[in-house]
Amino acid sequence: MDSRRPPLAPVFRSLPEYVRHWAETTPDRRAFTFVDHPAPHSRGVHRTLTWRRLDLRMRAMAARLAAEAEPGERVAVLCPQGTDYITAFLGALAAGLVAVPLYPPGLPGQGDRLAAVLTDARPAVVVTMGQVLAQVSELCEGRGVKVVAGDHVPDATGGDWQPPALDAEAVAYLQYTSGSTRTPAGVEITHANVVANARQALAAYGADVHPVTCVGWLPLYHDMGLVLSVAAPVVRGLLSVLMDPVAFLHEPVRWLRLLAAHPRALSAAPNFAYDYCASTVTEAQKADLRLDGVFALINGSEPVRAGTADRFHAAFAGQGLPPQTHCPSYGLAEATVFVSAARPWQPLRRFALDRDALATGKALPARPDDPRAVLLTGCGAPAGQRVRIADPVSREALAEGEVGEIWVQGPNVGRGYRNQEPQTLRVFGAELADVAAGPGKWLRTGDLGTVLDGQLIVTGRLKDLIVVDGRNHYPQDVEATAQDAHPAVRRDRLVAFGVPGSSGERVIVVAEHARAVPLADIDVPALVRTVRAAVSARHGLRLSDVVLVPPGTVPRTSSGKVSRALTRERYLAGAYAAEVAG
Repeated sequence: MDSRRPPLAPVFRSLPEYVRHWAETTPDRRAFTFVDHPAPHSRGVHRTLTWRRLDLRMRAMAARLAAEAEPGERVAVLCPQGTDYITAFLGALAAGLVAVPLYPPGLPGQGDRLAAVLTDARPAVVVTMGQVLAQVSELCEGRGVKVVAGDHVPDATGGDWQPPALDAEAVAYLQYTSGSTRTPAGVEITHANVVANARQALAAYGADVHPVTCVGWLPLYHDMGLVLSVAAPVVRGLLSVLMDPVAFLHEPVRWLRLLAAHPRALSAAPNFAYDYCASTVTEAQKADLRLDGVFALINGSEPVRAGTADRFHAAFAGQGLPPQTHCPSYGLAEATVFVSAARPWQPLRRFALDRDALATGKALPARPDDPRAVLLTGCGAPAGQRVRIADPVSREALAEGEVGEIWVQGPNVGRGYRNQEPQTLRVFGAELADVAAGPGKWLRTGDLGTVLDGQLIVTGRLKDLIVVDGRNHYPQDVEATAQDAHPAVRRDRLVAFGVPGSSGERVIVVAEHARAVPLADIDVPALVRTVRAAVSARHGLRLSDVVLVPPGTVPRTSSGKVSRALTRERYLAGAYAAEVAG
């Protein structure tokens, strides 16, 4: 699979150079707007930076950070979501430092990860905001790191400061992986990587030729949030409107109102967010929504379910939402973020595949109404890069319709993992057995997939595969069956995994019950029987254990995905022994 597009103009080596360009050519145009929601029923307080103001704040931050750290040292960004986060990040890049996008202390379930990342990154400086300065200073005690409050840095700080010449191949920032399958590792993203990936994303979603507005609530420490809400708008000179993820979770209609308020809105969210909007936005809230101007809605970061897209578009068809705006996409931090995407205004590509054949590595068609069919969604074609499907053991390139590991090659692929040379060589230095099939080094994604009709189809994660009696089972497939089996199972908040048993692999499901259904009102034995029967009928699997846990119990990564590895680890450690099981 190959896709190449002509370069956008102008062409610069780094994001700070683009900021300076737009500040010089369109100084008074809006660059970033953060919509704050200070009260539960707030409709939003808008705070905007023009390109001139953004450049001024970026220079001030760069000068302040350059006074505290040597070129190439790390700057951890522990700011709340907002424009100060953006100026701190861009300021670090402009100073020739290496940014580490993170988050302030207090993010539920992420305290240990934050401490581990700070230990690994060893920043010279931590940038935060005055409102959380005390918490961040306490976190950094004993680390020998300087703490700077970005909002306390005067504009005049950058007055006489001269920016260094930036090497396109130098590391711009460390993107720490979300930790869904392993201990988080810092991917070294160069200036050239992020500029290339921003341009690839713009081309994939048609934003290179159409004047869109980027609208988002994804956290800026997450790869997709950073590229779509910061890097791509900076490269193209687009307006980016963003809000806090917590504001979206408390009132999802806020996101939809921003989509409605901005022409040709381009936005991204994981699969669960579309389900969440469809199920929680009320008819009264829909009354004043007009979504006919939405340009594209990217669905990524977890398995993309066609049924979710159908429910979302059915829920908001009355508000004029165009049916062809849904863009299933695939990416990962090691490739900066974007790898392949369905193009806007094209019908959703659906594939019904034979489950038994899929278990043996073949993607063969099945009838969509066959109860044993696996329904998957196409994630389009690569964006300015190459994708191959390879046998993970033999390294042979596989033909269309064969399932293997997804390998990626392109200017967006990161340099490697910080201080992890063996892992870097294994993941970033792969070579195909037949060089003619694709010369050079390839990125091994660890994800399984296939190509059909020019569409990349992601089938699962190599490390998550459940193998029983020599047959492969994809955990997300089992999870989909389990959550559809009983209404009390909370959607996308459950995990299926295998554990060693005396006679082979045992299969476990740990599931949260729905928030709207109190545990006392659930007939747990009946739920367990129903889930077991559904999984047995559809997958030929016997579930050894079904554990029902309270909402919020299944661990998630920093990007919001369920963490199968950590759930499995906790299960084996007996952490769920007191929960309801069957």
